[in-house]
Amino acid sequence: MPPLVLHSLPIIVMALFYGFLNGKNGSANVVAPLISTRALSYRKALFISAIAGALGPFLFGLAVAETLGRDVLAPDAITLPVIAAGTLSATLWTALALSLGLPSSTSHALVGGLIGAGTVAQGTRAILMHGLRTSLLALFLAPVISILAGYWVVRLLYFLLKNASPRVNGLLQRGEVLAAIAVAIVQGSNDTQKTMGMITLGLLATGSLTQFRVPPWAVVASAGAFASGTLFAGQRTTRTVGRKYYRIRPVHGLGALVASALVILGAGLFGGPVSTSHVISSSIVGAGSADRVQMIRWGVVQRILWSWLLTIPASALVAGLLYLVLRSVI
Repeated sequence: MPPLVLHSLPIIVMALFYGFLNGKNGSANVVAPLISTRALSYRKALFISAIAGALGPFLFGLAVAETLGRDVLAPDAITLPVIAAGTLSATLWTALALSLGLPSSTSHALVGGLIGAGTVAQGTRAILMHGLRTSLLALFLAPVISILAGYWVVRLLYFLLKNASPRVNGLLQRGEVLAAIAVAIVQGSNDTQKTMGMITLGLLATGSLTQFRVPPWAVVASAGAFASGTLFAGQRTTRTVGRKYYRIRPVHGLGALVASALVILGAGLFGGPVSTSHVISSSIVGAGSADRVQMIRWGVVQRILWSWLLTIPASALVAGLLYLVLRSVI
């Protein structure tokens, strides 16, 4: 790491810890269908997800990192207290959600944190409305698209397998494993870019960089933090996603994972910082709805929906308060 970058070490450490929690939170959603349908054991599922997630950042571009780094905050609002407050707020919200077993959105929390800290620092002029609209549109449209995708993929599977014997479940379970690897790869690509974005903004804020450009070492570090978090996926979140919506069968698991991979990949290629937790959870709900809407435990869905809606305003409020403290410290 270059000597000048050492001045940014606190924000780098903070961003990497956020990336660790991001992996811990997001991977729980990936492995939940595999564990629920007994396609893989808990530890095997985590190990495969960690390896695949670590590969993701090296296989796709950096469009998501650039969206967060260039299109949300005005250049003069990129200061160390703002970036630190936004990152710390997102980290605290993610840790709270993990302790409660809720599949929260680290993406919503990060965008909310940047909005809150930037607004308190410089008012609404600190926010680039075009980039903010793009980010929010991606975040809120993704769950709707995922529900529809999960529904139609399962309906397609039912059509293709209408004359199949029960032994087809073994084939579906193997398909789940392959689909989960694909989801983990695109998830790793999308989610690690948020960590890269925060590291690069921290380097800009301290003068270690003069323009937004993700250093190669930041890509490697972000991938490592995400993969490490994946190995310690939250079991409470896994149980919520894998068991409490409804009884997931192999056809639902495969349908939800295929739908999730398509939505996350599409968003990543266009630079949309979607919540992979929301995408996978919504795809699972859509997959179950393909059987019958009544089979979904809507009370659980409602509780999770409230946590999603509260994430941005809550993280923005916390980030604003943190900024008031941090501006006199760093």
